[in-house]
Amino acid sequence: MKKRPMSNLVSDLDLPRRDLMKGAGLALLAGAAGAAVTPQGAVAAAESSDIWSSEYWAKKGDVPLWMYRKRLGAPKPGEPSRPVVFFVHGSSVTSRAFDLTLPGKGEYSVLNEFARYGFDCWTMDHENYGKSGRSSGNSDIASGVEDLKAAVDVVARETGRTKFHFVGESSGALRAGAYAMAAPEHIDRLVFAAFTYKGEDSPTLKKRAEQLDYYRSHNMRKRDRDMIRSIATRDKAGTSDPAVIEALADVEMQFGDQIPTGTYLDMTANLPVVHPEKVLAPVLLVRGEYDGIAAVPDLEEFFNKLPNGDRQFAILPGTAHSVVLAINRQLFWHVTRAFLTMPTPIAT
Repeated sequence: MKKRPMSNLVSDLDLPRRDLMKGAGLALLAGAAGAAVTPQGAVAAAESSDIWSSEYWAKKGDVPLWMYRKRLGAPKPGEPSRPVVFFVHGSSVTSRAFDLTLPGKGEYSVLNEFARYGFDCWTMDHENYGKSGRSSGNSDIASGVEDLKAAVDVVARETGRTKFHFVGESSGALRAGAYAMAAPEHIDRLVFAAFTYKGEDSPTLKKRAEQLDYYRSHNMRKRDRDMIRSIATRDKAGTSDPAVIEALADVEMQFGDQIPTGTYLDMTANLPVVHPEKVLAPVLLVRGEYDGIAAVPDLEEFFNKLPNGDRQFAILPGTAHSVVLAINRQLFWHVTRAFLTMPTPIAT
């Protein structure tokens, strides 16, 4: 795993994140003593170990946008808010990819995992995806930014917070990055997984560009079971459990076999859509070792142009494009959790 923390950290952490780190310290002490490890956020969430969930709706013009939330215990009046993590899905799947449940396979819901760490976890289906409303648009990256603007209004209302962490995978990382450029005042920390900058030397995007004329002339594309399977096999077979991908296909196919072309068009014809010099928040770049959507030099160029010294670049061994559903997904949990709970730097 390649991880390159930079010095001169400049971001400020709010009081709830300090509480989260206090919980982390208790967890380490308990683990050292051989006791059961207390999850991060135990200080705030110890009264309830049950994961609570709820659905919400945002509105973008006439388009209803479905949202989903998970945390430890139901919100209570007067309690301190918890740090919010908003998970942003990619081009070919919905937010179900963040909340997959497979009995006997271990934990695959990143929402559950980060709720146990003490975060208030949110996600959404973008326009023309999942339970959200349908339109005649192609749901490109710019449309996704508008989705996130509408969603953040709901999150702010429900949590009382104004700044949030964003974790995006694949085109979800592009959506999150473009939103960070448009609304820097709402960004705490950013995690970009399976991200691409200019797309140079990307075998995935080179292959995808063969259909560029189709993406330009059609707002929807075919997304069948085989296509979903290919997400986990096109780079390196064996990096994801086939049974997990079949389960993902099961839940995805309930929404039909058509999916928007907008993000594919952006990634094959309009890169870069995220400009590093305009991303002011701390950033963690996460790349699977075998991910074909972005070569390492492409990501290094983006990384080196980020203006905030609080930045990291991690390459996860034994993973490919989807780190969220990888066999080695715990590596993704680890680097993301560590980055989102960085202690407040001492100014120098």
